[in-house]
Amino acid sequence: MSSHSTLAKAMAIVSVGVMLAIAGCSSKKPAPINGGENNPGGSQLGENGVGKGGGNSLEDWKNGKFGAQGPLSDIHFAYNEYTIQEQDGSVLKSNASWLQAHPQTRVQVEGHCDERGSEEYNIALGAKRAQAAKDYLVTLGIGGSRISTISYGKELPLCTEHDESCWSQNRRDHFAVSENKE
Repeated sequence: MSSHSTLAKAMAIVSVGVMLAIAGCSSKKPAPINGGENNPGGSQLGENGVGKGGGNSLEDWKNGKFGAQGPLSDIHFAYNEYTIQEQDGSVLKSNASWLQAHPQTRVQVEGHCDERGSEEYNIALGAKRAQAAKDYLVTLGIGGSRISTISYGKELPLCTEHDESCWSQNRRDHFAVSENKE
């Protein structure tokens, strides 16, 4: 067998492996979310419906009053899924309301996964999670040009224990806000 055909076969095997990893990601479309749902067990909302930290002014955000979380709340995902869960509808609606009230801001949706699965698989899954949240925010009236996405896969865990309670914290989209410099 020639080295050319061996290389071609190896590349074909790698290509098939990558396609199988990507195809293994759930192909479900985000389910419609019922309006007015409470947020049982999901991300915490402040008394005014905005993410952890309470207040919703741009000055509060600039002055760091929201802490590491920022003015927008994270959403979480089931294992091996990128479908927006029903309890996260109110979180995304609250995030969209804050973004509508602060049109000079941009948001980067960061897709994260738990430690299980290959690096390549989790990068692909994190990208789908981030895109699902972006698509949902766009349906709520936030301009797509204000939203970017990135996948960190399993590289930036919030929790490093090796159990489901920790893994469930890591399967998330985080919303990082920045001022629009345009």
